[in-house]
Amino acid sequence: MNPTSVAVVLGGPSAEHDVSLVSGRAIGAALAERGHEIQGWLVDLDGGWWRLPASGMDRELPQTAYDDPAALGAEGPRDAGGALSAIRQQQPTPVVFIALHGPFGEDGTVQALCEAADLTYTGAGVAASAIGMDKAIFKRMADGLGMPVVPSVDIHGAEWSADPAAAQARIAEFASSLDDQRVVVKPTRLGSSVGISIVHKPHDAEYTGGAITEALRYGDSVLVEAYLEHARELEMSVLGNSAMDLESYGPGEIFPGHEFYDFTAKYSEGVSRTTDRPEVDPELRSRIHDIARRAYLAIGTEGFARVDFLVDRDGDLYLNEINTIPGFTPISLFPVLCREGGYDFGSIAERIVELAIERARTRSRRTLTRADLP
Repeated sequence: MNPTSVAVVLGGPSAEHDVSLVSGRAIGAALAERGHEIQGWLVDLDGGWWRLPASGMDRELPQTAYDDPAALGAEGPRDAGGALSAIRQQQPTPVVFIALHGPFGEDGTVQALCEAADLTYTGAGVAASAIGMDKAIFKRMADGLGMPVVPSVDIHGAEWSADPAAAQARIAEFASSLDDQRVVVKPTRLGSSVGISIVHKPHDAEYTGGAITEALRYGDSVLVEAYLEHARELEMSVLGNSAMDLESYGPGEIFPGHEFYDFTAKYSEGVSRTTDRPEVDPELRSRIHDIARRAYLAIGTEGFARVDFLVDRDGDLYLNEINTIPGFTPISLFPVLCREGGYDFGSIAERIVELAIERARTRSRRTLTRADLP
């Protein structure tokens, strides 16, 4: 791939801000090592955009250093429109590598801003990002297409505020329909296992209320799912812009160090372990690849994504979720699984940029004139 100018956007106004700082700097360093011109753009917790100096992309800086971007020598803050306009005016215009996790970065918002600014950007487009971020909508879509999903109900924050007793009754009724009546409560639109609780007594309003309140700290709705005890957690990496160029790798497996793969178990060194070579029989492996690719294409994902699965103690497979901007941290499985296709960390980051450029070419915007209107 020819040397390319790339603007890596990292941070973001979400609970996954610090995880994004790790991913974004790793991506920037990997692309720089392959000869690409890199600039870093930090989105702070208030939504302000800062252009980082080269030293601001140093992977050794602690996350807290980014709490004061001006002290790092960053230029800003600008609003999103001003920042993207500044990127657009550069020659050559950089490809925007969106390394943001969670709301704003992964839900279609920044993708829409890039579309409006006519910027080439990595990963899924607006619609696929929005569907992939919303666990409830994604599950309903997957279920409607015949893909196996864990039973669930979703509770809107307004519903909980207006009549918590009625919402609690709905959760209790759902739990009563399950063989194992424990449930998992999670924010509908967030990742990195933030705000997730296992409720062992879903019929007890005090236990459920605490879990719902915690999840609602991170959004306006929650998903209540059946709890699968000791379920295997398998992940797939998928690359491509269409069915014609799709690549899928894996699965890998996660062995959580806690009751479930919570934030601490996910990002604290030595708590959990992963493998890119789990023991999976050929039939299950084939099903996982098939469903991962189907789910990826069903919501119109482009670029790359990680697709997550659960396998219960009876061997039943469930599609859990799709992550359209998976992590690029030292413990992230997405880049590791892509080694199966001959990609190292740098070449997978480069391939994601290539896919963004390829998509932009096929979508090349045509200027309309009055004569073109019907």
